[in-house]
Amino acid sequence: MKRRKFLKTAAPLAAIPTILNGIPVSAFGASAALESMTGGRDAGDHVLVIVQMNGGNDGLNMVIPLDQYSPLSAARSNVMIQDTKVLKLNGTTATGLHPAMTGMQQLYNDNKLRIVQSVGYPDPNYSHFRSTDIWLTASDSDQLLTTGWAGRNLNNEYPNYPNGYPNTAMPDPLAIQVGALLSPGFQGPQMNMAFAITNTKDFYDLQNGYEAPAPTSLYGKELQYIRTVSAQSTDYSAVIKAAAQKTVVHGTYPANNPLADALKVVSSLIAGGLKTRIYMVDIGGFDTHSLQVDSSDTTQGDHADLLKQLSDAIKAFVDDCNGLGFGDRVLGMTFSEFGRRIQSNASLGTDHGSAAPMFLFGNKVLPGILGTNPVIPTGASVDDNLPMQYDFRSVYASILQDWFCVQQPDLDTVMLQNFQSLPLVDNADCAATALHEINKAAGLNLITNYPNPFTTSTTIQFTTGGEHTLVQVFNGEGKCIKTLVDDNLTAGTHKVSFENEEYATGVYYARFQNGPVQQMRTMIIAR
Repeated sequence: MKRRKFLKTAAPLAAIPTILNGIPVSAFGASAALESMTGGRDAGDHVLVIVQMNGGNDGLNMVIPLDQYSPLSAARSNVMIQDTKVLKLNGTTATGLHPAMTGMQQLYNDNKLRIVQSVGYPDPNYSHFRSTDIWLTASDSDQLLTTGWAGRNLNNEYPNYPNGYPNTAMPDPLAIQVGALLSPGFQGPQMNMAFAITNTKDFYDLQNGYEAPAPTSLYGKELQYIRTVSAQSTDYSAVIKAAAQKTVVHGTYPANNPLADALKVVSSLIAGGLKTRIYMVDIGGFDTHSLQVDSSDTTQGDHADLLKQLSDAIKAFVDDCNGLGFGDRVLGMTFSEFGRRIQSNASLGTDHGSAAPMFLFGNKVLPGILGTNPVIPTGASVDDNLPMQYDFRSVYASILQDWFCVQQPDLDTVMLQNFQSLPLVDNADCAATALHEINKAAGLNLITNYPNPFTTSTTIQFTTGGEHTLVQVFNGEGKCIKTLVDDNLTAGTHKVSFENEEYATGVYYARFQNGPVQQMRTMIIAR
């Protein structure tokens, strides 16, 4: 591997991979507005756990509309579950759960589960890759964004990152992904807030104090270089390891369940005192074009196995959080890139579709079902699909607003539009604090602008260490629209004006670069 390529593909001060209980863990740097998702850093801080269901989950086989049973069973007679086997939910006879989801049924009946019906987005895309990208970036279906929804929030709250991090106010990683590659959802305007090492074994050995001798070859030189870079970026690995090694008496988790293993790691880190605010785990296999069910028993099959893993793991995790005393701090959310079609296919499966239910779980959810059962047309054809009731970005925005107490101006900057607010969680803990201002000032503040927002012009102030300095302005699509400074400057503070040359209203980014140092500043053009 060339050093230039390594540096290009591995962002600085980023994810620190390690292994806990055999699960690979990547820690995102203490990097921006995930801390805005906290509402504070004391013992009452809120945590979000995102469960990604990769492949496109069949929501109609998971949350079953019993009041639409006749037209639905006609459309998918070869995969439909008998209505008498559907799990009942307290307070409703119209909706039930797949028979494998006894854990989720118990959470619902204990008022710890919120079901959001028919979540999607306008003009759905049926490609796994493109639709996943839409969910992670929170873009419109015809819009290509280079930033993730969490990454924009990171940049908005901590515009000075990575300069001066970690620090006394921000000692821990603020996001951790367990058992998967780093999510594009954390991509910031200029850099991914994660550090990825493809050959993880050498790095894990380094974390555990073991380093095999590097071979005397070209590969050996590059390996030694990678080790050096890794060692420079282990600021957060020590706190992760210390938290994981604290003695924790867990509840019972199901065996042979990779999702449960990952969620147990999350529970360990929270119990160990880590102040991380967002975790992401995933479970794959939901692309059930064939053999979704067993031909002899539709309650069994690949999809039933996946739903049982999901349900058992989440139930064990919620019970564990409560047993360890921090259940009120943890909110969970599931999502998949799309649902499946109304009509089944001839291979005992279902094909790519549009909207599907989402689950929110934890002590502080507003329990019950949001929305109504989807209406199933009589004689549904292969082209029939479910229209969305709720935009997935409304779910994101509502969590940011009511769980992490993000204020409306910042919410509009992060989500790029003003989305519908949904009643999902108890927001009683949200209170006005000075934390936002503290976060804005954390680290080394190298670039600012005033006024912000602005209509006609704004003055950008930046501090350079001297020599080559670059100041550019990017629009929300990641395109450079203006280069304001590209010159060798003397060390010190400088100012430059940026004029609104009939640009559209919205979010823009001023990018400052001085040698290896770079920083982004969010700017808003208003009417």
